[in-house]
Amino acid sequence: MQIDETDAELMRLLAGNARLPVATLARRLGLARTTVQARIERLERDGAIAGYTLRRGAAARAAIRATVLVSIEPRAAAGVLTRLRALRGVEACHTTSGRFDMILEVAADSTAELDRTLDEIGDAQGVRGSESLIHLTTKIDRR
Repeated sequence: MQIDETDAELMRLLAGNARLPVATLARRLGLARTTVQARIERLERDGAIAGYTLRRGAAARAAIRATVLVSIEPRAAAGVLTRLRALRGVEACHTTSGRFDMILEVAADSTAELDRTLDEIGDAQGVRGSESLIHLTTKIDRR
């Protein structure tokens, strides 16, 4: 799929506020409303736009966030992933190359809850080791 500059700008506007009316998007892009609607439908159909979501404000987010770097035993990924899916605090899991096999995004409402989640990650069969990085202050967030 080819994404031109207009598509990229449309997606940037939607990323900033997915609830913008098509008429407002059309006005900002200098295009007809029907053209913008057709572009949105094409971007959705072709998979460039996978969906729309809610971004939580600071008042509704977990108080503590961490990145957890995980090393696993060979051929243990499926079992580890099954265990991680069951942990409420694990928001995302990415495989990676290098010294660690997975990067987890973890959220908790308290240090005690984070500690429990980290213990459960470390106790999962197939986990060789982990390293936790507690997020202090967000300086850039383009999500």
